[in-house]
Amino acid sequence: MTLRTLMIAATAGLAGATGAWAQSPQPARPVEVERLYSGRWLEIARTPMGITDGCEAGATNYLFAGGDKVLVRDTCETGAPGGKEKVIQGRGQILDPGVNAKLRVRYPFLITWDYWIFDHDDDYTWFIAGEPRLKRIFIFTREVPSPVLREDLIRRVRALGYDMSRIEFPQQPPVRAAAPPSLRP
Repeated sequence: MTLRTLMIAATAGLAGATGAWAQSPQPARPVEVERLYSGRWLEIARTPMGITDGCEAGATNYLFAGGDKVLVRDTCETGAPGGKEKVIQGRGQILDPGVNAKLRVRYPFLITWDYWIFDHDDDYTWFIAGEPRLKRIFIFTREVPSPVLREDLIRRVRALGYDMSRIEFPQQPPVRAAAPPSLRP
């Protein structure tokens, strides 16, 4: 293969990838960094993945580290709420400063994921995040949602074009008063 052929193939592939992103749903509105990327969020629904097999009571803890940096600590409890805690931490970078709805998180072992905040509540009590092409989707809330709110969030995910037959709803933790574990910069 000549260099020219390789360059044409690479350019065509890049154009195709750009077109696919253009068809993806875009974040509905800007995100206030200090309100969304801080504190504990309960994982109410998610796309199943190997890393979440056997995980219940999932949560993400964010710590805004200034500039475009966010520290991320994902946890779950194996088997059932109250089970052994599983933890993975990563470092996030906001990819669209000013809008703040696109976050790239680098986890250990060279794992990198892009998360887009597709929608969120004005009061920052819930948000819907996922990969740009909707291969993975997540619903997060500050507290266990009421059945009415849960159905509204499911409706919003469907409106994005996501296949709801692929989503799972992990068991939620009992209500706790304890503060979330701290993140280390």
